[in-house]
Amino acid sequence: MSTHHINRRQFTAAAALAASSLAAPALRAQGPLEKNKVAIAVGGKASFYYLPLTIAEQLGYFKAEGLEVEISDFSGGARALQAVVGGSADVVSGAYEHTINLQNKGQMFQAFVLQGRAPQIALGVSTKTLPNYKSVADLRGKKIGVTAPGSSTNMMANLVLSRAGLKASDVSFIGVGTSAGALAALRSGQIDAMSNIDPVMTMLEQKGDVRIVVDTRTLKGTRAVFGGPMPAGCLYAPMAFLQKHPNTAQALTNAMVHALKWLQTAGPSDIIKTVPEAYLLGDRGLYLASFEKVREAIALDGVFPEEGGRTALRALASFDATLKADKIDLSRTWTNQFAAQAKARFKA
Repeated sequence: MSTHHINRRQFTAAAALAASSLAAPALRAQGPLEKNKVAIAVGGKASFYYLPLTIAEQLGYFKAEGLEVEISDFSGGARALQAVVGGSADVVSGAYEHTINLQNKGQMFQAFVLQGRAPQIALGVSTKTLPNYKSVADLRGKKIGVTAPGSSTNMMANLVLSRAGLKASDVSFIGVGTSAGALAALRSGQIDAMSNIDPVMTMLEQKGDVRIVVDTRTLKGTRAVFGGPMPAGCLYAPMAFLQKHPNTAQALTNAMVHALKWLQTAGPSDIIKTVPEAYLLGDRGLYLASFEKVREAIALDGVFPEEGGRTALRALASFDATLKADKIDLSRTWTNQFAAQAKARFKA
């Protein structure tokens, strides 16, 4: 082989090495991005349910992947989903089970990176309007606050009601969002109970405003309610989007898994320094107490548990008579194709 060939090969290797060192830590996704501007819709971004998304945004992990991400915040997951269905956003950061409900309606969406391995939803009853609460049956005729009608907080309340022999029509559901409005609605007596996420539920609990009666903020509590692992927050998108933009989907997944890896070792002070001040709802101590409650519910590596889809389908079918469970192809509601690559790269 001529020295010309060797030198050229050495030069190419050196150039590649230089390029890779220049790119670090901004390692790019495999192949060029089909779309570098991505709109993500989320329902209640300040809550811990979406903490990995906030971390990826605040620490520049999306930018490091060559992405320009615009995040639009809505009052609840159902509203965020409407933004993607309506075409004003590309991807939803929301609850996995929406992909099952969408398929039931003939719309194919797929979840591609897991943010939460437990729903992190708690159902609490007001100590003011329901001081003598004994069982779920006492909720008949009452007003229950949820983040937004049709959201995962609403779905979990439906599940709890159905197990007690109540229908959704036996109560009134009221959308209260995930922050200060939710606190005000419960404290002012506008609602008698609330199905919501943290930090709101811990704040109400610690001040004695609610008594928690169902809790999926822990893995143990989640198994007690759902009977198995229940995938929760994730990024999901129309299957057509993932098929057309695989490198973009990989870049989004890389950023999210990077955030999950960071969260594995982050201390409370790291979280406080990273999230916007408004997320603390005016009480730093309670915010951190909330974080400790939900910490184990945060996904470790973005990978979906094999049996998670079956758990979700079983739960939805138990209270939704319109769901044709035997017609749902669960393999099309989630994929680990992107998360597995990101996990290997970040050793998450």
